[in-house]
Amino acid sequence: MFRIVKKRELNAAVTLMEIEAPFVAKKAKAGQFIIFRVDEYGERVPLTIAGYDREKGTVTVIFQKVGLSTKLLGALNEGDAILDFVGPLGRPTETDGIHRVCVVGGGVGCAIALPSAQAFKEAGCEVDVIVGFRNKDIVILEDEFRACSDHLYLMTDDGSYGEHGFVTVKLQELLEAGRQYDEVLAIGPIPMMKFVAKTTEPFGVKTIVSLNPIMVDGTGMCGGCRVTVGGEVKFACVDGPDFDGHKVDFAELMNRNSIYRLQETQDEMEHLCRIKSIGNKLIP
Repeated sequence: MFRIVKKRELNAAVTLMEIEAPFVAKKAKAGQFIIFRVDEYGERVPLTIAGYDREKGTVTVIFQKVGLSTKLLGALNEGDAILDFVGPLGRPTETDGIHRVCVVGGGVGCAIALPSAQAFKEAGCEVDVIVGFRNKDIVILEDEFRACSDHLYLMTDDGSYGEHGFVTVKLQELLEAGRQYDEVLAIGPIPMMKFVAKTTEPFGVKTIVSLNPIMVDGTGMCGGCRVTVGGEVKFACVDGPDFDGHKVDFAELMNRNSIYRLQETQDEMEHLCRIKSIGNKLIP
């Protein structure tokens, strides 16, 4: 069992938890993820590692309460425990050879962007950060981003805080002004990452995106997280999650991620797993 040692509500929908997992904390790096299971009846859900403390033996995750499993996790409190917390999985963010980077985060993806921005800063890079939110009410981790960036640009869709506009507006502005980057790292909703890559492509700037396809085992066995990059099939859990944004087939990725949208939007109290339904018929 893995004990929750800290819980903090970042906004009405987003929760930060620090989990006691010393073996995961010992090896964790920015860009990697874990897979949790609340209890023996729960599904396996991947969450990117938002931070870690090797001395305390804890790993921090930040998640949005959007489905049954994340709502169940969000209902737990400090001192409670979850059954599974597997990791670290995936390849860490690469910082070697990068001197100037722009980290672009959108919405809850900012929780994933933060440890990468911190890793670049610790590696001696000059770090620009662009983060975007729908409005002021859902802004998260502003102080943390300021602490690890040389320049922070905070954007809101409605202009209620920071600058008005999407993250791509600011990125385009910086590139057109002559700002030179060795790399742009984009983390957030798929459409946002797609358009970040489209924004940087005319400027020839290397662009990495952190993908979040459907994932089950986290070891490349199930094939659920396969994505097409440069015409080749890759598995996000073992080959990624970071890939060249100019080579990702975003149309395929969005189609695959929407396969279970109907089931995901059903009321959790009414939804009954198909396999469980069959079992109920076989075993009265």
